Amino acid sequence: MAWFKKQKTTEPEPPKRSKISEGMWLKCNHCREIVYRKEVERNNKVCPKCDYHFPISVTERIALLVDLGTFKEWDAELGPQDPLNFQDTKSYKDRVKAHQGKTGRKDAMMIGEGMMNGRRVVLCLFDFSFMGGSMGSVVGEKICRAIDRALEAKLPVILVTTSGGARMQEGILSLMQMAKTSAAVAKLGEAKLAFICLLADPTFGGVTASVAMLGDVILAEPKALIGFAGPRVIEQTIKQQLPDQFQRAEFLLEHGMIDMIVERKQLKETLSTLVAHF
Repeated sequence: MAWFKKQKTTEPEPPKRSKISEGMWLKCNHCREIVYRKEVERNNKVCPKCDYHFPISVTERIALLVDLGTFKEWDAELGPQDPLNFQDTKSYKDRVKAHQGKTGRKDAMMIGEGMMNGRRVVLCLFDFSFMGGSMGSVVGEKICRAIDRALEAKLPVILVTTSGGARMQEGILSLMQMAKTSAAVAKLGEAKLAFICLLADPTFGGVTASVAMLGDVILAEPKALIGFAGPRVIEQTIKQQLPDQFQRAEFLLEHGMIDMIVERKQLKETLSTLVAHF
C-alpha cells in the first residue's frame, strides 16, 4: 500500500490550461475555424480564413470611421423607463440596470457628430452589447433627435446597425419606433440630405423592417447576417430548406436588397466618397 501511494504522488499532473492560453484563440462565427486572436485584432477584427467581420464595439466603430478626436456625443444621459412594468424571469428595470453597469451606457444607441475625412457627418450607432441592440423608445428617440439636428445643420446622416430587432419589454411602444424613425428619415429625403445605412452582423427584426433598409445607399459588411426572422424560424414555418448562405450580405446583394458590400478597412473612404457625392 505504501509503494502504491509513493508511485501515485510521483505521477505527472495533467497540464493546466491557463487563462491566457484560453484567451489566445477565437472561433469564427462563419467558417467555424479556430483563429489566433491577435491576428484577428491586427486585421480590424476580420477572420483571416473566410473574411468574416467579427462584431466590434461602438467605440471601435467610431475610431474606424471618424477623424481622430472629432466625435461629440449627444444625449448620452437619455435612459429607458418601464412603462409596462414588464417582468419575465427578471424585471425589465433589473435587466436595464445590469446592461448599464456592463456597458457604461444608458441604452443601445449612440448618436453624435464627427468629421469624416474633413467632412461633418451625423452618426447613429447601435450597440449590440446592450440588450442585443434592441430598439426601444430611447433608441427611436435618439435616432429622431439626431435627424432633427442634421436637418438644422444640413448634414448627412450615417446609421450603423447591429440589432436583434424591437425590444419586447416595451411592447407596442417599441414597435412604434419603426414608424417614428421611418417618418424622420422621410424628412431627410424631403430636405435632400443623404441617409446612408451600414448593416453589420447581425441586423434583424423590426430594425431591418424599418430604418435600416431606408438608406439612399445601403452598405453591408462581408458575411453579415441580415433579415427579419431568423433562418430556423423561417424553415420551421414554411417547411422547406433555405438556400445556401441565405440572409448573408452576399445573398442580399445578389437579390438586390442592398447596394454594396464593403470591407472594414475600406469603409471610411467609401462612406466619405458617398457623402461627398451627395
